[in-house]
Amino acid sequence: MSTKFVLNETSYFGRGAREELVGEIKKRNFKKVFLVTDKSLVNAGVIDKVTEVLENAKIKYDMYSEIKPNPTIKNVLDGVSACKKSRADVIVAVGGGSSMDTAKGISIVMTNPDRKDIVSLNGASNTVNRGMPLIAMPTTAGTAAEVTINYVITDEERKIKMVCVDPNDIPIIAIVDSELMETMPKSLAAATGMDALTHAVEGYITKAHNTMSDMFHLRAIQLIFENLPAAVNEKEPQAVENMGLAQYIAGMGFSNVGLGIVHSMAHQLGAVYDTPHGLANAILLPTVMKFNGEVCYERFRKILIALGVDARVFTKDEVIKTFVEKIKDLSEKVGITQTVKDTGCKVEDLPMLADKAMEDPCKPGNPREVTKEDFIELFKQAM
Repeated sequence: MSTKFVLNETSYFGRGAREELVGEIKKRNFKKVFLVTDKSLVNAGVIDKVTEVLENAKIKYDMYSEIKPNPTIKNVLDGVSACKKSRADVIVAVGGGSSMDTAKGISIVMTNPDRKDIVSLNGASNTVNRGMPLIAMPTTAGTAAEVTINYVITDEERKIKMVCVDPNDIPIIAIVDSELMETMPKSLAAATGMDALTHAVEGYITKAHNTMSDMFHLRAIQLIFENLPAAVNEKEPQAVENMGLAQYIAGMGFSNVGLGIVHSMAHQLGAVYDTPHGLANAILLPTVMKFNGEVCYERFRKILIALGVDARVFTKDEVIKTFVEKIKDLSEKVGITQTVKDTGCKVEDLPMLADKAMEDPCKPGNPREVTKEDFIELFKQAM
């Protein structure tokens, strides 16, 4: 049985890597850029670091920045209209997961107009055409959307997050410039960093894990535990750069093997209460790992050993307890202490959230089978 891996054709890393944008645009003979970002990056002046590079090279561009933190179908459709009007031939996405996910949706619809309803893109997609060329430049160290075949769009009418999985959406180029990440507020750096950890941990224990994905996920976990506190609390440049690398490495893995029910639950908090995705993952990760540990504690043991813990003689319960405590400790070190209750969730909402989580595309990859009643109980524990 074969194992398939899909990755970017070209990626750049390091401080100042954004300068590579010009060479790639000219080498590929692109004439005009459709720049996709969000208003917070425009207001903070972060986008200027990219537009300056384009302007110095006399490369024409139009900008689209009408994107919510949990991007919606409307954000994508408005972006498609703006992209058509622009007559650009390449999309450059600058931002966190919201900007990159919106850009992916725009890219796909531009070359697959039959999918302009967006709803039909949910789940494993069967689009015919490769998306419009997309160059992704992350400003957060978390989602790894620049290297994955996934994007998430909120259907506000149904209050669900659609997880779109499509090899045709992967960016042709990823430019991971840590200078673009250094301006993140502490809360965002913490949440996106824990998002990256969730990707790495869930990818490592998912049913489809394999030798290649294990390699990526274990190294990503090590890098995150080693660097996240310094990247968040001191904004130490090397730690920020290492987090940019860690989240990318995690993305290389999970994009090819899937995730689990931390994401199934986090997607619902985002769709219903507009909770930032990374924060939702951070809140839920310890609770779900305690639940999953019953069937994959030997995987947890390998993670602990990779983190320098001599867990070889630990009992099952000791392994689970130690691993969950390490996750909680890391969250607290970067200032994340919220619970599900802090998102606005109420106990009476739990059956509705559980129903939605049961339908989430990430659920089948979880190593332990889960029922609606399990989801309700997990949400309760995380409150």
